[in-house]
Amino acid sequence: MAGIIKVKQVRSISGRPEKHKLIVQGLGLRHLQHVRELQDTPSVRGMIRKVQHLVQIVE
Repeated sequence: MAGIIKVKQVRSISGRPEKHKLIVQGLGLRHLQHVRELQDTPSVRGMIRKVQHLVQIVE
């Protein structure tokens, strides 16, 4: 059973490649400092890794 992971957007997506914008939207993040609780699955971890410079995992 997968756990829960909290992801927070810490940098803006303006001026970023379209692919990065789509990944951040796919994570459900809408604006700076927005925090979402997501299932800790390999696909979500992969998305976080692609935009690790824009988001952070909150403890």
